[in-house]
Amino acid sequence: MDFKNNLKGYIDLLRPFTLLIPFIVSISIMIASFFYNKAPGVFADVFFKMIIPSGFCLSILNAASNILNQATDLVTDRISKPYRPIPRGIISVEKATTISYLLYAFALSLAFFINSMFFILVLSIAIFTISYSLPPRIKDQLFLNQLWVAIPRGLLGIFASWSLFGNLFEPLPIIIGSMAMLFLIGGTITKDITDKDADKSTGTHTLVNTFGIKKAAFMALPFLFIPFTFVPLMISVGILEPHFMILILFAIPGYLIFYSMVKDKTRSTLFENTKAWSLMYFTYLLFAISFAILTVLGSIIG
Repeated sequence: MDFKNNLKGYIDLLRPFTLLIPFIVSISIMIASFFYNKAPGVFADVFFKMIIPSGFCLSILNAASNILNQATDLVTDRISKPYRPIPRGIISVEKATTISYLLYAFALSLAFFINSMFFILVLSIAIFTISYSLPPRIKDQLFLNQLWVAIPRGLLGIFASWSLFGNLFEPLPIIIGSMAMLFLIGGTITKDITDKDADKSTGTHTLVNTFGIKKAAFMALPFLFIPFTFVPLMISVGILEPHFMILILFAIPGYLIFYSMVKDKTRSTLFENTKAWSLMYFTYLLFAISFAILTVLGSIIG
């Protein structure tokens, strides 16, 4: 029984759902980069030798971030998430911190053998996520805490994935990375809803516990749908190809995330957070997959 509890505790510590989404997002962008840049090699070979290990690397990096965040959030989690393995006493803070650092080291070591730009971007993501959790804890700083999630998980994550086969200074990765970052600036406030009282009591200032859920949702709204509404403009000036027009449809779930924040504050039992948070994650996932499909089809047909 103890073995089962310990095993479940370590699995829960990783938060597997939050690892699956970045893994699928990253390999989707990598596949898009492979076809768009007409990279050499047989795709099946490249997929298993380059894309899967690189996606795994970014997932391990996310796992390290998840664990470090839980290790430094013990006081908050005792209030809002007492079922997590550290507040329950299944895993100690010291052990969790050690596991986190080992995962960071493993991810950086793996990135080093992929390519230099990928390593630099993975290192940059690691710096953002570590400084988010450790003193002076950017997580506690109003407005900055949103950027410190959106930049590594949106812009830098897209850049790292694209860098596997492509040039980061081309318009396409810059546009898609910027869209992802802007969307996450708004979308990541959904994770603060269930923690609003615990965060406030422990000195973490978020939009939700500073302005209230409704005002925070209205502040997030432009970031949730405006990035997608710029797609027609970018097509009209020739920055994006016409087949990317379908990406404008992601303005719809962007609005639905806002609506869910305002109208439905209940916790989603499936993914430990609100329905708005789950919808935000799924929207980001579908956005990356849709972009990859459109890029691949455009490269093959074009």
